[in-house]
Amino acid sequence: MKKEFRKLGGIIIIFLALYFLPFNREIVKDVFFNGLILLQNYAREHVLLCLIPAFFIAGGILVFAKKDAILKYLGANTSKWISYPIASISGGVLAVCSCTILPLFAGIWKRGAGIGPATTFLYAGPAINIAAIFLTGTVLGWELSFVRLAFSIIGAIIIGFLMDKFFREKHNEKTFIITDEKLQFSKIDIMLFFLLQLAFLVTGSLPINSILKLILMPLYIILLLILIFLKFDKNHNKLWISETWDFTKKILPLLFLGIFIAGILFQLIPQNTVQKFLGQNRLFSNFFASVFGALMYFATLTEVPIIKELMRLGMGKGPALSLFLSGYSLSLPNMIVITKLMGFKKAISYILLIVLYSTIAGFIYGNFMFQ
Repeated sequence: MKKEFRKLGGIIIIFLALYFLPFNREIVKDVFFNGLILLQNYAREHVLLCLIPAFFIAGGILVFAKKDAILKYLGANTSKWISYPIASISGGVLAVCSCTILPLFAGIWKRGAGIGPATTFLYAGPAINIAAIFLTGTVLGWELSFVRLAFSIIGAIIIGFLMDKFFREKHNEKTFIITDEKLQFSKIDIMLFFLLQLAFLVTGSLPINSILKLILMPLYIILLLILIFLKFDKNHNKLWISETWDFTKKILPLLFLGIFIAGILFQLIPQNTVQKFLGQNRLFSNFFASVFGALMYFATLTEVPIIKELMRLGMGKGPALSLFLSGYSLSLPNMIVITKLMGFKKAISYILLIVLYSTIAGFIYGNFMFQ
């Protein structure tokens, strides 16, 4: 009954918006058009080469990855000296944004990873992006680049550790996909299965020569198809596709909605207001930068030129770091999906921890480091 009332409420909201919004006014047209433009750019640049491969990897984790292996390194009962460092650096090779990391997070969490290591991975995945670290150093200076990297690793571990303290739980075995843990596939085949998909994801995300991409990416697909048809059985392949589709239908619509709303908000916020509040290394400036970064959507590597322009207009280095730390790990579409995956209490705690940590880190950097 509650679901039906929510559906009714959604229909009423849509009706009222269609009835009262002055769509014939230019400002309304511009706002909605900006939302559609951002959504189109995301669809063109990220869905096929980044998000869809991430869904397939997540589905593969549920079907082919042994739960014992994930519990061994990322489980709730694994030594924190092992699980958190592994989770904090394991996403370093993935040039992914705050949205593409979501199906990967959902995959390892549903397969048995503890809430602490899983959220450490969720935060660090887009944060410790090798391509973005080098771009930051080249464009904004290596000081900010290394500070960003250090605070990202520290923050990922702190946030994951606190999430574990707040919501430590023993996973209910019934919540996981039941597969035969004694898989008949060799470790080499499983490793190749994931490495080929990761290679496709990384190659599609990196700013490398387009001709080289056109050579490598079809090659990865061909090798993957050969591996699937020769080494894996039909039932497991069907289950893999089924789990991939399950992730896609749950996450993709919410992402699209969130990206559209983020485009609208970006158009509504006056640029001079952003510059005014980000101009100094005050505590409020860092807090504003953290909230602003959390609400906006920055595609992979695009946060660097945006922050460069804001710094040229007077933004302090502290707010710049705060914007980095919250902007690449959170976004409006990311928060919508996280709430769906984790539940409201866990999601709001994770979001508030990131905003708080980003604010404090930016304030420390802006006022007490490298003066």
